[in-house]
Amino acid sequence: MTLKARLAREIALTGPMTVADYVNRCLHDPQDGYYATRPALGAGGDFITAPLVSQMFGELIGLWAVETWQRLGAPERVRLVEVGPGDGTLMADALRAARLAPDFLQAVDLILIEPSAPLRAMQARMLADSDVHPRWVSGLERIETDAPVILIANEVLDCMPARQFVKTADGWAERRVGVDDAGALIFGLVAINGGFTRPSFEMAPGQTLEISDQQAVFGRDLARLVSATSGAALLIDYGRARPEAGDTLQGLYRHRKVDPLAAPGEADLTQWADFPAVLEAAVHAGADVTGCRDQGDFLGRLGIAARSERLMAARPDVAPVIQRQLDRLTGPEQMGTLFKAAAIFSPRSLMVPGFEA
Repeated sequence: MTLKARLAREIALTGPMTVADYVNRCLHDPQDGYYATRPALGAGGDFITAPLVSQMFGELIGLWAVETWQRLGAPERVRLVEVGPGDGTLMADALRAARLAPDFLQAVDLILIEPSAPLRAMQARMLADSDVHPRWVSGLERIETDAPVILIANEVLDCMPARQFVKTADGWAERRVGVDDAGALIFGLVAINGGFTRPSFEMAPGQTLEISDQQAVFGRDLARLVSATSGAALLIDYGRARPEAGDTLQGLYRHRKVDPLAAPGEADLTQWADFPAVLEAAVHAGADVTGCRDQGDFLGRLGIAARSERLMAARPDVAPVIQRQLDRLTGPEQMGTLFKAAAIFSPRSLMVPGFEA
C-alpha cells in the first residue's frame, strides 16, 4: 500500500491531519518517507542546496568555523557539528578549507546529525578521505557537553514543518489534510477557539499564520547546548526575518513546484524557516543571538568576492561559471536575499564572525 493510501485510510478513521503532521509523515515515514527512502539532491535530483551550487559556500563556512574556534580561545578540543549534512559536500569543502589551520583540524571531533540512512551513506562516502572522520548521532541531546561546540545547520529549519492557521470572517480555523468522497487527499479548514498563540501583527481574513513548534524547540535546544558548552550555532535557510503571515508550504520534484498532496513521500516538502520564533526561543533558553542577515551580505562579510576572484584567476577558462555561481549565492532575488543567516551563541562576549556591527 502506498503512503498516500495509508494516509487516506488513517485520516478516514481518525479525522483530518494537521499540516505539520502530514509533512512529517511525507518526509520521515520509515517505509515510504522522502528522506527515509529517496532523497534526491543536486542538478539531477529534486532540489539544489548552496553547497552544491559552488565549493565557495562550504569553504567559507569552514573558515567561519576556524575563526569561531580562534575567538573561543583555540581550545584543544572542539566539537564541530553539522545538522542535516545532505550528501556531505558542505562538510567536505569546509574541512578542505580548514587545512589552513591544522591545529583546528587536530582539535576537531566531527559529529553529524542525520536521520536518513541513504544520506548517511552518501556522507560516509563523501568524507571517506577527509582529514577528520565523522561520527553520527541521533540528535542534539547526544552531544557531550565537555568541550565547546561549533554547529552548522544549513537548510534544516525548512524541514521542520509548521501548523497552519487561517483567519476567517468568523474567527480562526486550522488548515488540515482530509479526504474527499473519492478518497483523494484535500485541504480543508477546521474551526477552532484556541490552542495556538495569536499573532502580534495584524492579519486580514483569508491570510495564513504558520507556527512551527519543531523549529522553536530546535532553537531552544541549540541555546541549551551552546550555553552548556560555550560556542556558536550557525543557521542558514530560506525564510522570514520578521513575523508575518503567509502560506509557504511547497512540494519540489525535479526542481519544479508540485502539489504537496499529489504524491506523498515522492517529493520534498518544505516550509519557510521562522527565524524570529527560533531566535526568541533561544533567548528564552538563556543564549544570545545575532540578528538575521541576508545570505549575500553574510557571505560577503566572510570574503566570497575575494575567493571568487582567486578562483577565476586560477581558472580563467571557467570564470563565467564561477561568476554565475557567485551571482546565484549572493545576488538579489536569488539565494542572496531569499536566504537568511543567523547565529545562536554563548558566551555573550563572543563576536560571531560575519555578524559584527
